[in-house]
Amino acid sequence: MCGIAGYFDSNNQANQTIINRMLSRIHHRGPDECGIYLNKHFGFGNVRLSIIDIVNGQQPLPNEDLNLWIVFNGEIFNYIELRNELKSKGHFFRTQSDTEVIIHLYEEFGEDCLSKLNGQFAFSIWDNHKKELFLARDRIGIRPLFYYNSANLFVYGSEIKAIFEHPKVNRKISVNGLAETFTFWTTISPNTIFEDIKECPPGHFIKYKNGQIRIEKYWDLDFATEGNYYQGNFEEAKAEFDELFRDSIKIRLRADVPVAAYLSGGIDSSATTAYIKEIRPDILRTFSIGFTESEFDESHYQKLASEYFKTEHTGHKCTTHEVGKNFPKVIWHSEIPLLRTSPSPMYSLSNKVRENNIKVVITGEGADELLAGYNIFKENKIRHFWSKYPDSKIRPLLLKKLYPYIPSLQNANPNVLRMFFAYKLTETDSPIYSHLLRWKNSSNIIRHFHPDILDKLSSFNPNSIILKKLNGKINHLDSLAKAQYIETTVFLAGYLLSSQGDRMGMANSVEGRYPFLDHRIIEFCASLPPEFKLKGLNEKVLLKSVMKGRLPDEILKRPKQAYRAPIHNSFLGEHVPGYVKSELNKKALQSTGIFNYESVSKLLNKMTINREHSEVDNMALTAILSTQLLHKLFIKEFRHLNINELISCTIRSENEYLVKNHCKETSILK
Repeated sequence: MCGIAGYFDSNNQANQTIINRMLSRIHHRGPDECGIYLNKHFGFGNVRLSIIDIVNGQQPLPNEDLNLWIVFNGEIFNYIELRNELKSKGHFFRTQSDTEVIIHLYEEFGEDCLSKLNGQFAFSIWDNHKKELFLARDRIGIRPLFYYNSANLFVYGSEIKAIFEHPKVNRKISVNGLAETFTFWTTISPNTIFEDIKECPPGHFIKYKNGQIRIEKYWDLDFATEGNYYQGNFEEAKAEFDELFRDSIKIRLRADVPVAAYLSGGIDSSATTAYIKEIRPDILRTFSIGFTESEFDESHYQKLASEYFKTEHTGHKCTTHEVGKNFPKVIWHSEIPLLRTSPSPMYSLSNKVRENNIKVVITGEGADELLAGYNIFKENKIRHFWSKYPDSKIRPLLLKKLYPYIPSLQNANPNVLRMFFAYKLTETDSPIYSHLLRWKNSSNIIRHFHPDILDKLSSFNPNSIILKKLNGKINHLDSLAKAQYIETTVFLAGYLLSSQGDRMGMANSVEGRYPFLDHRIIEFCASLPPEFKLKGLNEKVLLKSVMKGRLPDEILKRPKQAYRAPIHNSFLGEHVPGYVKSELNKKALQSTGIFNYESVSKLLNKMTINREHSEVDNMALTAILSTQLLHKLFIKEFRHLNINELISCTIRSENEYLVKNHCKETSILK
């Protein structure tokens, strides 16, 4: 795992110091080594977290004839098999690294090499002969890749803060990006929260040459339709999933350093731990996050699972004070406003992992999206059922089963449930029906905007952005598949894998690996009929059946508990962080100019004086505070690193490898 950065400037020579500054900004992604390659108008580099071929896997790395050079962030899990295939075609390897496999694969197959990669990656390859830059990002968007493109300048990096180190890149928060984030919890790819900064969308590659940029999709999530579903029966599907998942775990255990696992106490992480123990029965290190507030804590199940699998377990109890204390660091690393504090405990957890000298953890992300584990899928099903008889007083009562952790709903009568859940109830033909209610609740935050911002947004409809992106692609799918497609391509890629995955792990130089997100498993689950995933209101039917007898019944049959972290007490509780007052006072809000002070003041009074707060209020508080922090960190107080703050980077060149090759040939002759 690493961080990458580079740029092409058609008007100027590539500047080593600029690239060094870009890499120094993301040193947390790769604290072990740093390398830079320069070629007239182009330069790029890498900060390395050494996991595969620790001794020889330095970057940037060339191919045999020194024409192609690569920097790479991620892991290619099938690199051993690909390496053997390439050697049979006559390719010569200097290292044992997966990085070198990519560059030879590109040399052999061009952009079609992407279909052969099983991994999580963002990489760039420079072609000296063609003067062409090739960049690519993995299918589902596990690893980030951002860029800035103007008439004569193309800048890119693993994180936006690296791009901001280039002196010609301006920094400004996008008003439309704010509206998207406060609706979907993320911006809609390729948009970001900053003006003129884009991301390479998941499953896409970029070619840049002569000032021209070309972006193409090489993979998409395709769900089967009725008549084309998986042809086997349920037992055959279980057997096939078991085989695929076992191999996914097996190849994700490949590393030259120890591999640990997160153990949340839920089915997904317990399943990954079970498979790891079956494949490698030796002692496994596991880590978990708990909370001092019992409402959020799952420590009982974590302890149960670790004892069942006999792992060497480290559990960390996160306090509300810790959640609030770390929040500015979380915003610095996530680079986007947040509506939840959930990433903060994940930051603490990865810090605990790093303290124990672990660089790699296997986690259970992806199972809920692929196998219909979230309440939003059940809510969608109930709303469809209810919509057939919208005046029914019985059908909405089913919604009480989904949210036992929201006390106000447990004693609610049908009229109250209608107020909560009947938004656009009968618009079932909408391709985004499943998410309309969630996005409506999130978008309530927008009412806190300053009037000037609201005026700029008067003709902007966030839903039109996502409908344009979908472009009718999912209209023909069943209702569950529609919901799964949106949840996977928007929420999973844009929020979960970023704010709670890559960014919180790499903030502490820890790589996450996600066996459920092996593209073979994604494609297999997308082929399954809906009842193999969600039967009635029973979620993840296939996974539960596969794991029967391999997990404790208490975990296998436990009710679904969404991962959440405290908000109100973290910001407005006993230990109020200093930044809460400094960022939410009248002067700070007026200076930033994004939020209406009177509106924010009413919200704070409601939550502090009256001690009243709903889930929407908590989201609004988090969103406002995180936006203020984002503006402070990236706009108001951001400064370029000075020469004394730069890390040491090795300059790699053609001469270095010509000398190495000469020495090798001389040794052979002797």
